[in-house]
Amino acid sequence: MDISVVAAAREDDSPVDEPLRVAMVADRLGYREVWVGEGPTWDAFALAAAIGGATGHVALTAGPVPVSVRDPLTIARGAASVAAVTRRPVGVALGTSSKRVVEGVHGRSRTRPAAALAESAEAVRGLMHGEPGEAIVPGSVFRRRHQPPGGALTVAAFGDRAIAVAAEHADRMLLDVVSPEQVRELRGRLNAAAERAGRTAPRLAAWLPVAVAPEPESLAQILRSIVGYLTVPGYSDVFADAGYGEAVELARSGADSDTLLGVLPAEAASTVGLVGDVAAVRARIDAYAAAGLDEIALVPATAADPGGERTLTALAG
Repeated sequence: MDISVVAAAREDDSPVDEPLRVAMVADRLGYREVWVGEGPTWDAFALAAAIGGATGHVALTAGPVPVSVRDPLTIARGAASVAAVTRRPVGVALGTSSKRVVEGVHGRSRTRPAAALAESAEAVRGLMHGEPGEAIVPGSVFRRRHQPPGGALTVAAFGDRAIAVAAEHADRMLLDVVSPEQVRELRGRLNAAAERAGRTAPRLAAWLPVAVAPEPESLAQILRSIVGYLTVPGYSDVFADAGYGEAVELARSGADSDTLLGVLPAEAASTVGLVGDVAAVRARIDAYAAAGLDEIALVPATAADPGGERTLTALAG
């Protein structure tokens, strides 16, 4: 099982510069890769460049970046630019994001998201492997000047159409806050899609919230990050089967996050995450590996553990 670290994940009320601290801790402890997600606060490529300047060796993956708001050249150019200034491999993760982000924040249409993902993945894959001196895009008079960024192409997927895109174009497929049972099912769907595409299945990774020996604040941070999944198909049944049916029904009725947090016990954080003492967390990692996961990208709770220092130290090596 490969272990990487997510410096910037979903939006919360942690300090705006917390991703830099997380990345610096991960680099110092010897983790091989840091993911730099994109959201309303941080531009993934700008933050990745800043992380590269503040760390010594860790490889970088920018994204998932929403394909409805960035064209393929912008994505590939961003990765190549970060690789040029940091002098280390930079990968890209692509995703469809949500209507709330694409339309509500960026003011762009999120129509045909699966088709947009497929078109972007095919184009970005080609652009990431172009060599200096080639036309920057076919038919252009402008020539490439950067070396290829050197990192992997990752596609975030959950539904069948996105999984098919990952199977056809990606080096790695990314899941987000999933249970081992979901991993087992999605691994099977990815393998089948890759067989249909005539390719070896890409590696399978998942962003998972993690807290070793957590304080109450860390548990609350993890719970707040997962309440939005209570009504999502494929997730609601997982939470209901785990005994949190009341929270699922409240979420379906439109209850706000504070209400949902009031009925979700701390134990719910373990449904789609890594929570407990070191032995419990490592046992959970083994369960994910047995389900077919190749890589866990740790999303450390930082509310009572600045930079994720305690958690990342406990799981390093």
